[in-house]
Amino acid sequence: MEPRSFKHVFIGLIFSMTLPPSRSGSLAPCNFPAIFNFGDSNSDTGGLSAAFGQAPAPNGETYFHAPAGRYSDGRLIIDFIAESLGLPYLSAYLDSVGSNFSHGANFATAGSTIRPQNTTRSQSGFSPISLDVQSVQFSDFNRRSQIFNKQGVFDKLLPEEEYFSQALYTLDIGQNDLTAGYKLNLTTEQVKAYVPEVLRQFSDAVKRVYDQGGRAFWIHNTGPVGCLPYVLDRFLITAPQVDKYGCASPFNEVAQYFNRRLKDDVIRLRKELPLAAITYVDVYSVKYTLISQAKKFGFKLPLIACCGHGGKYNFNNSVRCGGKITVNGKEILIANSCQNPSVRVNWDGIHFTEAANKWIFEQIANGSFSDPPIPLKMACQRMDH
Repeated sequence: MEPRSFKHVFIGLIFSMTLPPSRSGSLAPCNFPAIFNFGDSNSDTGGLSAAFGQAPAPNGETYFHAPAGRYSDGRLIIDFIAESLGLPYLSAYLDSVGSNFSHGANFATAGSTIRPQNTTRSQSGFSPISLDVQSVQFSDFNRRSQIFNKQGVFDKLLPEEEYFSQALYTLDIGQNDLTAGYKLNLTTEQVKAYVPEVLRQFSDAVKRVYDQGGRAFWIHNTGPVGCLPYVLDRFLITAPQVDKYGCASPFNEVAQYFNRRLKDDVIRLRKELPLAAITYVDVYSVKYTLISQAKKFGFKLPLIACCGHGGKYNFNNSVRCGGKITVNGKEILIANSCQNPSVRVNWDGIHFTEAANKWIFEQIANGSFSDPPIPLKMACQRMDH
């Protein structure tokens, strides 16, 4: 199944511009005072770095000019979301140094999954901070913030009590749940078989946030994992399984299956959580369009990592971006950045460059790839479906 082509952007715009007055005329931009984010490395702004050591240089080089807890050369989609809402970049919940949570917190960590993995981080590379742990952290943060605010302690560093019901709740997670099965040598059908259970746990997490006052949810589906250099390099993929753009079809089919089931679950959640405004965002289609038509949008080499070392995809799982080797007792950086990340799609074999993240954000922010088709700034508005 092919993702939506970009002609759907114009269809979406026309549709959103011609909504009847009862659905569009009364909609006003939301005044989100905070963002609370749950996710994996696609939106981690320093969680894993705080727990297990900083993402090394050259991560962060383009915008922050130094490592900044992000697995990219610069900003992530969540950073552009915050910017567009006039909010500061989110501090990672796990980062105890220099953090300010007055306008939200980021519970995402690189390597996080929805479903807890029965492996250690050293065995699998997955973070122990799965979505259920993130939701517990949020619950504790919510409760304790209100206690300290009443005591007048750290009150300038914590959100106001009412922010928790007025905030935007963003979720971008699931990609690692899919690759986890392949790491265990499961077949595509076996990976598909556990997706419903993964999404049940996802829905449970959303419900827990809702029970604590969360009302506006902005949910990204998962991207085309079969187009990541990491996947193309690491897993056995036969020639007939490669599509015309060089992506691995079985992995993308699993991602699309996950996304169809996720959308079904979002529809169910809207019925179960009547006060919630839940927006489903088709990030898959945007990312696949960028990769498959990179040249058209000013990018090049979409399947080759900008920062890496060796091989067909400039990706080596043993020497990832920022990786060094020791020669004659001296450390030498061998997995360095490409010359111009601003025209590259993939940063390190797994994650996107700042330029790609910015482009992706610009496509999704106006609601063209959302269900319902409302822009980010109106994501607090509930609409009939």
